Amino acid sequence: MKAKKIALFGILGALAITVSFIDGLFALPFLPPGAKIGLSNVITLFALNVLNLWGGIYVVTVKAVFALLTRGVSAFLLSFSGGLLSFLVMAVLLKMKKCPFSIIGISIIGAIIHNIAQLGVSMFLTGTPALIYYLPVLVVFSLFSGTVTGVIIKILKPYIQRIREQDL
Repeated sequence: MKAKKIALFGILGALAITVSFIDGLFALPFLPPGAKIGLSNVITLFALNVLNLWGGIYVVTVKAVFALLTRGVSAFLLSFSGGLLSFLVMAVLLKMKKCPFSIIGISIIGAIIHNIAQLGVSMFLTGTPALIYYLPVLVVFSLFSGTVTGVIIKILKPYIQRIREQDL
């Protein structure tokens, strides 16, 4: 692996951790309990677009390990399950030849999948199936958070193209 690519992996991993940490600091009054905007998912999508599938999986894993080290096993399971499942769905959609969704639509779908995965893990960990009633709130919030991250990726698209054209 070239040094540029290794450096980019490291930078994106560190950036994902930083953005995730900052995102967690903001408990905005309109956010549902436990919800975050998910700005670090911008870094994951960026990694997928610039590096490859493994670049995105690397970023998801680094964020989850950070959650493990700072908040424990439950946080790791929530982070990894939501991050990996949503990332894989978005990766499939992005790689489709004729995807019917824009990058904003793909980001919204990723946010919904992320929340469904985390809700499933939460139900498993707590043994509380009634948590499923929280799903409509999370889906509505996913429309907002997915739109925010999708718009950011759309703005970054020229920079992604420029980096892709470099010999990494």
